Amino acid sequence: MNDRIVIDPNIRHGQPVIRGTRVPVAVILGNLAGGMSFEQIQDDYGVTADDIRAAAAYGTELVEEQQHHALPGRTS
Repeated sequence: MNDRIVIDPNIRHGQPVIRGTRVPVAVILGNLAGGMSFEQIQDDYGVTADDIRAAAAYGTELVEEQQHHALPGRTS
């Protein structure tokens, strides 16, 4: 994953992007969440299936590192 995701303050203000592109990881994840297929994302953004998998792994890693707290007044 680390060889496919880049964080550079000179590219998209430091947002994580797919290496060699200006495509933010968040855009890839948003499109996956919206129901786009790997093939559609590849065609629309010029990335590879491995790039998409790396973006998903990056997002998973971020979620796993965060602490989660229930909102006040809510259960589950």
